Amino acid sequence: MDYIILKIKKQIIDLIAQAIEVDFDLHKLEVVVPPDSMMGDLAVPCFYLSKITRQSPNQIAQELAEKINSGGVIKEIKNIGAYLNFFIDPEILGKSVNNEIQKNKDIYGGAKNSPKKIMLEFSQPNTHKEFHVGHLRNAILGNSLVNILRFSGHKVTAVNYIGDIGAHVAKCLWAYDKFYSAKELPENKGKFLGQVYTDGSQKIESNLEYKKEVDEVLQKLETGDKKWTALWKKTRKWSLDDFDRIYKILGVKFDHFFYESEVEKPGKKMVAELLEQGVAQKSEGAVIIDLEKYHLKQFLLLKSDGSSLYSTKELALAKLKFEKFKIDESIVVVDSRQSFYLQQFFKTMEVIGFDKKMIHIPYEFVTLKDGAMASRKGNVVLFEDFYNQVVDRATIETKNRHEDWPEKKINEVARKIALSAIKFNMLKVGNNSVITFDIDEALSFDGFSGPYIQYTCSRISSVLKKAKVTTFSTIDYSKLNSDLEKEILLQLASFPEVVAESAKNYDPSQVAKYLFDLAKLFSAFYQKSPIINSTKEIKEARLILVDSIRKVLINGLDLLGIEPLDQM
Repeated sequence: MDYIILKIKKQIIDLIAQAIEVDFDLHKLEVVVPPDSMMGDLAVPCFYLSKITRQSPNQIAQELAEKINSGGVIKEIKNIGAYLNFFIDPEILGKSVNNEIQKNKDIYGGAKNSPKKIMLEFSQPNTHKEFHVGHLRNAILGNSLVNILRFSGHKVTAVNYIGDIGAHVAKCLWAYDKFYSAKELPENKGKFLGQVYTDGSQKIESNLEYKKEVDEVLQKLETGDKKWTALWKKTRKWSLDDFDRIYKILGVKFDHFFYESEVEKPGKKMVAELLEQGVAQKSEGAVIIDLEKYHLKQFLLLKSDGSSLYSTKELALAKLKFEKFKIDESIVVVDSRQSFYLQQFFKTMEVIGFDKKMIHIPYEFVTLKDGAMASRKGNVVLFEDFYNQVVDRATIETKNRHEDWPEKKINEVARKIALSAIKFNMLKVGNNSVITFDIDEALSFDGFSGPYIQYTCSRISSVLKKAKVTTFSTIDYSKLNSDLEKEILLQLASFPEVVAESAKNYDPSQVAKYLFDLAKLFSAFYQKSPIINSTKEIKEARLILVDSIRKVLINGLDLLGIEPLDQM
C-alpha cells in the first residue's frame, strides 16, 4: 500500500536526486527521524552524498537546503550541520494519515508487496511431557510472527512439528506401565503424563537395570510391538488433547501438524540412499556426513544401533514441506541452544543437493530465579501453574477495581488481561534476550506492559463513548497544530514501516515498543489537551485523532495475539 510516510520519503529522495547532478545509488540514501523535533520531522544525513560529490557533509547539506524548494507536504527545508532537515506540514499530514487509518481500519499498516509462500514451524512440544513456559515463549513468538508476516502480505502456513516418538516417550511408557497402570487416572491426563515422565527419569538415573528396560521399550516401539504401540497411541492422544486445550487458551492456531512418527521411516530411507550414493559415510557403525571443511564438524544422521535421531527425521520433514506444500521458504522457531545443530542441518541439506531457503529464528529461554528450566528433573515452570497464577492475580485486581461487576465479567476480563500480560512480556524484548518473568511488572497498568496498552484502548473507548461519536464528518485538520499532536501524527504514520521492519527482522518486539511509545503519547496528549470540552472544530479533530490512535493500537495488539478491551 502507498502510505503517506513512504510517499514523503520517496519525494525527499527524488528532490535530492534532481538537485544533485552526479548519479548515485538511491537505496543508500537514508531518511531518518531526528532526535529532536526542533531539527525537523525527517532528515537525510549527507555523509554518503559527500563521498559521491567530494564535498564535506556540511557543505552538501547547506547547498541542497538552498537549492531544493519546499512545497506541498514539505513545509520547510534547512540544514543543521551535516543533515538536511525537512519539516512536514501538519495539516496535510493530519488529513492524509487519519484518512488512511479511517479508510483501511484493521488492515492499516499492512502490505501486499511481493508475497512469498512461507511455512512457519513453531511450538514443537514433545508428547508425554508437560507444556512449560519455555514452550509458551515459542508458541507466542511463532504465532506473532505468523500474524506479522500475513499482515505484510505473505501466504503463511502455520505448522507444528510434534515429538511423539523417541527416548522420552519410551521413558514415560515404561514408567507408566511399571508404576502407574493400576492407578486411577486424573482428569488432566496430559499433565499426569508429564509427572510420570519426570518420576520415571529420576528413577532411571539411579538404576542401571531400569535403563536397560527403557532401552528395550524403545526397541519394541521402533519394531511395532503390539502392546507398546497400543499404549503409545492411547497416551499420545492424552498429550495431543492437552496441547489442543492449551492452544485454545492461548488463541494459537495451526494450519497443519507434522509428527516425528510420520517422518521416521522416510528419514531412514533417505539416510540409506545417501550412504549408497557415497554422500554419507559410516563412522564407528553410525552414519555421518562430514562437514569439517565447512567448520561444522561431523553431522550424525543415524546411531550405530540403527535407531533414528532428530536429524534422521528432519531430512524427510524438510523434503515433505517443500514438495507437498510448494513453499518458497521454510522458517523454524527453535531456541538458540539448537543453533549449531541447525547450521549443520542446513549445510547438510545443501550438500545433498536440496538447496532451498531455510531460516532459523532463535530465541533465548525463560529462566527461574534459581536458573534455567529442565523437565527431566521436575523443576520446570509448568504452563498450567504459571497461567493460573497470573489469572488469579488479574482476577483479584479486577475485582478490587470493579466490585459491582458480575463474576462472569470479572473472570473474562481478568483472563484477557492475564493473557495480555503473558504475551506482551514474552514479546516486548528481542528474541535473543533471556526472559525472567516478573508478575507485578507484567500486570502493571502504567508500565511497559500489555495491560497498559489495553488500558489505553479502554480509555480512548471511554472518551469516544462519552462524546457519542458514531461517524466523522468534515474535519478541520489545521486544528491539530501542537507539537505533541504532530508527534502523534508522525508516530501513526510510521506504523507501516515498523510492521515492515518487524517482518523483515522476524522481531515482534519492534511492534511492542512502538505500541508502548504510541500509548505514552496518548497519555501525554490526554493530560494536556482537552477533547470533549473544546470548541466544535478542535473537539472533532482531536476525536478523530484519538480514534485513529485506538485503531492502530488494536492493529498492533492483534499482531501480538492480544485482545483489546473496552473496559478494564
